[in-house]
Amino acid sequence: MEEELITESPDYEKLNLQENPFPYSPVPEDLPDVYSGQQHVKNALKGTIGSAISTGKSNHLVITGKYGNGKTHTLKYAKKLVKQESDAISGYVSQPGEGFEDIYHEFVYDLGYEFFQDLAHEYLLHVVEEYDIPIEEDIESGEELEEAIDEGEVLLSDIIPPAMKDLKDKSEFADFSRAFIHLVYEDTSLYAWQWISGEGLRYEQRKEMEIHTNIDDSIKAVRAFTSIKNIMQFLDYGTVCVFIDEFEAIERLNSKQKQNVLNNLRHVIDMNPQGTSIVIGCAPEVWQEVMSEYHAFSERIGKEESLRPLDREMAEKLIQDYLETYTQDGGEVINPYTEDAVEKLLEMSQGNTRQLISLCGQCLDSIVKADETEVTAQTVEKAVGR
Repeated sequence: MEEELITESPDYEKLNLQENPFPYSPVPEDLPDVYSGQQHVKNALKGTIGSAISTGKSNHLVITGKYGNGKTHTLKYAKKLVKQESDAISGYVSQPGEGFEDIYHEFVYDLGYEFFQDLAHEYLLHVVEEYDIPIEEDIESGEELEEAIDEGEVLLSDIIPPAMKDLKDKSEFADFSRAFIHLVYEDTSLYAWQWISGEGLRYEQRKEMEIHTNIDDSIKAVRAFTSIKNIMQFLDYGTVCVFIDEFEAIERLNSKQKQNVLNNLRHVIDMNPQGTSIVIGCAPEVWQEVMSEYHAFSERIGKEESLRPLDREMAEKLIQDYLETYTQDGGEVINPYTEDAVEKLLEMSQGNTRQLISLCGQCLDSIVKADETEVTAQTVEKAVGR
């Protein structure tokens, strides 16, 4: 006998909430709406990234914190800040992998195929303007140029030769230049994207674009990343921000692989004294080891800032911020969490942000289903089965 799944949603309206603001699985969204507490970390992020953007000089930061204290949330929040408040480009890398080719691959994939296609057309438009290439109509964006090319109003044969010559000087990586230009051709666009993203192509596919080799090692990945940064700077995007999460994963690597990752990142920093900002999220014990054993790398990171376990004030602020974000438009913010509930939440979570958020969500559902209006210490105890 088949049983129907009953999907009756709890009614949060009596608390003036659109939904339960606390995620059941507290995995950070790609662009988080809430970032509460840890003002010292927020200030460090704004100072590091802000100075890199405003001065053009590269500046880097490491964020340390125990598991569940918000490293991933912080990096994704920082990425959102960059996107909202500047023209800078930012990409998120979930973990460092075994070499810079892995970091590069994730960074490029986070930016995406359409981003690079748009960037290539924007670059061609700058070439048109720089070389005074005659076109029949006013074109003000890469998107408009793409439409004009598709409709046959602008001929690529007029633009590509000077574009290729110009780009070789700016990217300093001939294969990257050819792949980047081939993003604008319908027949080779996907191949070009595969190559740029580091996936690699067969010889026959590369031959069609006159590309000699794949991005198949860290040295080529560093060169490709620098090419991207140079193009971004030429197009006035300024700083390229890279957010590398779970850096403690290098502990799983053997000594040679770990040295490879750190050396590659050091080379990226050395080759790009301008136009980059690298922000790393790492467990504190691993970062301490890096600082003690790999001075050549750690000394190139300007500053370390640590995420702290939540205290009473930070926990109250976090709960209030989540509630305010999901309160119905024009409605009063209702905070059902009593003082003793907050104390119990801190005790049960030991100040761990991830655990506290998860408990808050469970407790809220509990009182909504029981038609109650307050989360008390007893509510918290029931939620954890105590």
